[in-house]
Parts: sequence; C-alpha cells; structure tokens
Amino acid sequence: MSRVICVCNQKGGVGKTTTSVNLASCLALADKKCLLIDMDPQANASSGMGIRIQAGFPSIYSFLLLNDCIDKVIKTSQIDLLDVIPSSQDLTGAEVELVSMAGRERLLFSALKFIRDKYDFVILDCPPSLGFLTLNALVAADSVLIPVQCEYYALEGVGNLLKTIHRIRLAFNPGLKIEGFLLTMFDARNNLSHQVANDVRKNLGSQVFGSVIPRNVKLSEAPSFGKPVVLYDMSSTGAASYIELSKEILDAEAERHGQKTDCIGTGS
Repeated sequence: MSRVICVCNQKGGVGKTTTSVNLASCLALADKKCLLIDMDPQANASSGMGIRIQAGFPSIYSFLLLNDCIDKVIKTSQIDLLDVIPSSQDLTGAEVELVSMAGRERLLFSALKFIRDKYDFVILDCPPSLGFLTLNALVAADSVLIPVQCEYYALEGVGNLLKTIHRIRLAFNPGLKIEGFLLTMFDARNNLSHQVANDVRKNLGSQVFGSVIPRNVKLSEAPSFGKPVVLYDMSSTGAASYIELSKEILDAEAERHGQKTDCIGTGS
C-alpha cells in the first residue's frame, strides 16, 4: 500500500504546488513509484509537469464525479516512475456539485482504494482553501505536509488548519498524521526569514522538517518550462533542497518499516 501525503495550507502562495511537483519528482528519481494528483482547479501542478488538459477531457474531475476509469485519466510524466492525474477547468464547479452528493467527503478515498497498491507514494496537491476538494484530500491521506512561508504572517492560519485536521480525525480519518511543517521561500539575506524560521521551530518543534526551501530563481523558472526543478536544473539550490526533503521523508518511512533508504545520488 502506498503512503498518501496531502500537501495543504489554506493560505495561498506558500509553495504548495512547488512542493507537490518537486517532492513527487524527487521521490520518483529515488526509485519510488509515485502518483501526483492535482486537486486544484487552477491546474498548476499539472502544467508544472508539462501536462495541460482542456475542459471536457479526462481529468481528476471526471475521475471523481463522472466515474471515468483510472486508465483514462492517468498521464505519464517526463520521469519514468511518476504518473499524474491532472486537473482542468472542469474542477472549478466541483465544490458546488459536491454539496448535494451523498458521501461527498469520501470520493477520493474510495477512488484511491483501487490504485493505492500500484504506488509507493501518492502526493495530493490541494487548492488554497478548506472546501470539499481539500476535505476529500485530507480524508484520503495518511498524512499532511504543511508548507509555511518564511514571512511575517507565517503562522497565520496554521492554527485553523490544525483545528480542521483535528475535526477530520474525529469525524472521518482517525489515522491522519502530520507529516511535517516545511519552511519555504527562505531568504538567507533577510533577517526576517531567520526570525520566522526560528519562531516556527520554537512553536512546532520536531514537527518541522530540517530541510528548508529557499527563494530560488530556478524554482520559479521551472514551471514555465513544464518541468520540475530536478529536470530543469539539477545543480540548483532549489533542486538540492527538495532532494533533501525527499530523503527526510524516505528516512521516516524506512524507519516505520525498519528498512534502509535509497536516495538520489547516494547509490545506497
């Protein structure tokens, strides 16, 4: 069975999609079979992988709401072990359609039951809200990875998200865990970034990943070429930071199962 990780924060612009795309890519390059699911109507994770789906064509929308078979909606990526279920503009109206549906919060959970055994990791990229699409992702996930931007309002909204996670544990998914808090958009030249990072670590302790994602030109450029940063510029600091994050997650997973970790470039 795969590990399903939901990348979530209701605050926009904190690096959710960048993290989803690049974490999935790094895990795949570490020889783990991965599936990236784009749950955001903006479809940025899809375009960041070079995949653009027009309205009316098979996508996560038709998979969840129209019962399209999985073979129709899964797309291969530029990385051998990474598949993608893309989003499209069709998903924009899904929040309204889901309101009247029975079992609306478990659609993704039910759909993933048929494909989880084909992957080591499933990464869910969520929209910047706590609506039904994000709810579906949280109910289907084993854990939540929360990007936290290294800026003044870094912890704003985190408390509300943690309350939401607690409610979801009580009502739908008692096994939902915090995978970790990820510091993003860190600028080493900026004192505020250091202050925020220290504040986040002080408040959230060991739940914060050791890896820190820097502000990096290559990370910003890569999506416009439809590539994860590890394909766009493997030597960049952005690529190195996501490789390090993937290693942390693989180490934690190996520890759960008492196994040794294989990581990019280690040959171990």
